Parts: sequence; structure tokens; C-alpha cells
Amino acid sequence: MSVLTAERVAAQALVDGRARRRRARRRAVLALAVLVVVLFVVSLMVGRTFYPLGDVVRVVLGQDVPGASFTVGELRLPRAVLAVLTGAAFGLGGVTFQTMLRNPLASPDIIGVTSGASVAAVIGIVVLSLDETLVSIAAMAAALSTALVIYLLAFTDGVVGTRLILVGIGVAAMLDSVVAYVIVRAAPWDLQDALRWLTGSLNGATWDQVVPLAVGLALLTPLLLGQARNLALLQQGDDSATALGVRVERTRLVTLVTAVALVSFATAAAGPIAFVAFLSGPIAARVVRGGDSLMLPAALVGALLVCGADLLAQHALGARYPVGVVTGALGAPFLLHLLIRSHQTGGSL
Repeated sequence: MSVLTAERVAAQALVDGRARRRRARRRAVLALAVLVVVLFVVSLMVGRTFYPLGDVVRVVLGQDVPGASFTVGELRLPRAVLAVLTGAAFGLGGVTFQTMLRNPLASPDIIGVTSGASVAAVIGIVVLSLDETLVSIAAMAAALSTALVIYLLAFTDGVVGTRLILVGIGVAAMLDSVVAYVIVRAAPWDLQDALRWLTGSLNGATWDQVVPLAVGLALLTPLLLGQARNLALLQQGDDSATALGVRVERTRLVTLVTAVALVSFATAAAGPIAFVAFLSGPIAARVVRGGDSLMLPAALVGALLVCGADLLAQHALGARYPVGVVTGALGAPFLLHLLIRSHQTGGSL
């Protein structure tokens, strides 16, 4: 075989390998999407009263079905839609942080962003007695402000991922102590509302919660997807990304603000549902193997986690729990696994 023929064979094998990986990726993404749809439909069917699929479809299409129109259309449908949207927002925001900072620990709920939202929400509920809308607005503003403070504290001739994570963990510890102080001094009638918000809950979901989150997702998701190429180049290191034309700090700042805003919308709607932003990216990386962006797969994994956890919390544990209880139980062992793995590999996660 001539050298030229061997080169052609090698090039064709490379092209075929890339095509196989793309097909495998599409199949995995499609499977995740199908699972989300299945869990979404199941969440509309099951409850104290079981409604068959035909009745659910008729209600979704706007037809009047005695009993089901209220239960499915007014109670279960907003909850299911909110579960999908919050999961997608947390998943997309979390994987953006992890990709940008090249570390699976760089999640909004690990580095203090959601802690800032929690402080504002708890003070709004316990101290100021704000209504639900004002609490949500305060939580969003506090999350954005906390992210900006963390970024500025970590900025020294640029932002290094490890430094930002350590600064964020320190800020989160301080903010969590403020939350604990306010909770200890809370009146009993405020305590339940504050704890429900801190845990993360879909109970009492309404379309008033769904609409702002849907608008936020529609506006912010294209901005994040537009940064996917630059984020992929940042994976190669700041120097290499700069050489390839990426404005590193500008990309980080734009991406940070956009991702925090997205997570803030989700937190304002359902509270800081634990570990969804943290888990979605690593799970997506294991399901969808390949070098392409994990943004869409992570959003689907996030939706899958929240929908599945809410079904478990409502129907499989003998009592009805907030969804954050289940996601917290799933996420804590995974965090320990990452820390143990980091120790065994000398710091590589």
C-alpha cells in the first residue's frame, strides 16, 4: 500500500469515527428528550386520582374533561411545566459554569450564587414579610450581586477557575451563616415558608411562576448557546483561546452574568433546588460522549432530574416531600465521590 493510499485510509477512518460519534450523540440526546417527555406525561397522569393518557391529552389540547380539567390543567400541568423549565435552567446554568471554569465543582450552588439568593429570600420572608413576587425579585437581584462580588474578589490579572471556586465557597459559608441566624430568630409562622423556599419546592406551582421563567429561558438560552464555541476554546487554556481570537475575560464575564441570570430565574420560581446544577453536567458528559457542547444534554438531564425527583418525592416515599429533599439526597453522595476522586488523582476531577 502506497503512502498516499495509507493517508487516505487514515483520513477516511477519522471522518467515519467522527460521524459515528455524532450519530451516537444524537441518539443519546434523543433518548434524554424522550425520557423527559415520558416523565412529564406520567406526572400529569398519576396522583391521588389516576387519569388515563387520553384524558390528559384532551385536557392539554383545551378540551373540557370533568374532574381532569381542574386537577390536570390547574394543578398538575403548571407543576410539571415548572419542573421541566427549572431543571433545564439549572442544568444549563450549571454546565456553563463548569465548562467555563474547567471544574465540575464550579456549580452555582457550590460557589455561593444560590446562597446569595437564599439570604435575600429568607430576609424578605422572615424580616420584611414580603409577598412572593417581591421575594423572587429580591432573590434574583441578590444572586446576580453575589456572583459579581465573587468575580471581583477572585479577579487578579484575570480570573483563575480554582481561585474563583475557593472564593465562592468562602462567600457561600458566610451567607449560609446569615441564613442560619435569621432562621433561628424567625417566628414559627414564618419558619415554614422560609424552610420550604430554602429546600426547593414545586408545591403550589402556578402559571404566574412559569411565565417569567419561560421568558427568561427564551431570552437567555440563545445567548449562552452563542458562547458555546468560545467556551469550548477556553477548555484549551486561556493562552490558546486568546491566540485563537477569544476575548477571554469578556467571554467569562458575559457568560457568567447570563448563566447567573438564568439560574436566578429558576431559583426565584422554585427555590434553590439542591445539586441539580451540580449534577447535570457530569451526568450529561457520561451519557453523551464526545467533544461537542454539553449545554443541550445538560439542560435535558436537569429537566429529567427535577421531574424524576418530584415524582419520587410525591409518590414513592410514603409522604409528600419537597423536590429539593430528593435531589439533595442524590447530590450529596456524588459530591463526596468527586472529592474522593480528586484526592486519589492528585486534584484532577
